[in-house]
Amino acid sequence: MKVRDFMITKVFTVKPSNTVKELLLILKTNRIGGVPVVDDQGHLVGMVSDGDVLRYLTPKPIGVAGMVYIIEDGELEDVLREKLATPVKEIMTKRNIIFVSPDEDFERTMRLLSKHRFKKLPVVNGAGRVIGVISRGDVIHNLTTKIIS
Repeated sequence: MKVRDFMITKVFTVKPSNTVKELLLILKTNRIGGVPVVDDQGHLVGMVSDGDVLRYLTPKPIGVAGMVYIIEDGELEDVLREKLATPVKEIMTKRNIIFVSPDEDFERTMRLLSKHRFKKLPVVNGAGRVIGVISRGDVIHNLTTKIIS
């Protein structure tokens, strides 16, 4: 079995210049937890997830045993609104992006998802363009459909 047999080809992506707010709208509208970040030619430049957004938006603890939080110049809602204008390039994972090709062995992909605890992996063709994604949910769904049923 190959990745192409399990991957989703309807891929939602963002550009590094998209804002966190635009990213959140894509995630919410499509009920997904993350997307590949691509340049103008569709080449993979990063990954961004709902976890990245949460880590970015969460107030940072300071002071005694992390019990005190600083709210930067204003109320929490104002700070959050301001942070929503941040470009995705500021919060995305940029280095050591792991991806698979459509011809990759399915078994290796399962090991990557498991070992690194990724929720999804981008599928990239020989030209470096994102052509799909494969997630843990896709793997489980397709395994039950193709093997168990």
